[in-house]
Amino acid sequence: MTATTTPTWTAERIEALLALPLPELMWQAQQAHRAHFDPTAVQLSSLLSIKTGGCAEDCGYCPQSAHYDVGVKADKLMDVDLVLANAQAAKDAGASRFCMGAAWREPKDRDIDKVAAIVEGVKALGLETCMTLGMLKPEQAHRLADAGLDYYNHNLDTSPEFYGNIISTRTYQERIDTLHAVREAGMHVCCGGIVGMGEGRRDRAGLLAELANLNPYPESVPINALVRVAGTPLEHAPDLDPFEFVRTVAAARIVMPRAWVRLSAGRKELGDGIQALCFLAGANSIFYGDTLLVTGNADVDADRELFARLGMHAVGVAGDAPPSAAPARKRESIPLHVAATES
Repeated sequence: MTATTTPTWTAERIEALLALPLPELMWQAQQAHRAHFDPTAVQLSSLLSIKTGGCAEDCGYCPQSAHYDVGVKADKLMDVDLVLANAQAAKDAGASRFCMGAAWREPKDRDIDKVAAIVEGVKALGLETCMTLGMLKPEQAHRLADAGLDYYNHNLDTSPEFYGNIISTRTYQERIDTLHAVREAGMHVCCGGIVGMGEGRRDRAGLLAELANLNPYPESVPINALVRVAGTPLEHAPDLDPFEFVRTVAAARIVMPRAWVRLSAGRKELGDGIQALCFLAGANSIFYGDTLLVTGNADVDADRELFARLGMHAVGVAGDAPPSAAPARKRESIPLHVAATES
């Protein structure tokens, strides 16, 4: 996975997008969204931590880091049977993709066979699979691909310029190298970032430029809102204007029109109104977080109620193929002077 020689999207161009009047930005995002997706459909993913705590990285936002005392106990890799029970519960409640995370800087080779067995088991249930395990070597990526892993999640987090303010134990290039290994192994890429870590609009534009100019850009793009955790360096990060979050989602949709744009960490704190604006801006996937999709779960029930209020519905996905959608309506009165067609 390499950047194109002449980037379609520069940070400057995306920053101009982000600066548009919100109604104009939303209109452009809706046009891009409707050209490739049903605007009333949302893909559901469930996330399970299969190995929690004790990570050697020092990511300033993360309670799983061994560098910070936040009360998270380091656990061993979860048994296969327990993972499969969780996956079945998620499927029974409507999830189409099951995402699994292990708090490693990088898995050891001996871990890969155990993880591959988990992937095979979840696939046998009829779910799409996604994992985030830290950095991967090419041979590890190929082993996971052979096991049937559909997506590998490895976020860039922020712009290259702001990255050093958040993490010192892993370089930006190492993240790019892992994405390259994943793509070369034939897996789909799930890659996004976090907003609200004290970065500026230019940094959010820089992150989106890095993502949009990967060749190809990720099939799945999670947009996270920082969850400030006591005991981490970012526990006192300044509040982010929620409309900046909406703008980031809209710009992501415009510059990566065929990607599944996912509302991930922090979406509950946004409230129903901002989440609704995010769906209008082109978000079409959500994470339920590290909770099971079971009947009676208050968060799940609230999401279902929100979908009903908005007239939206859950949808399954198959690989990276978006559902068909009616052509976007044309509007001639205001030219699309910033947005570009996909190249």
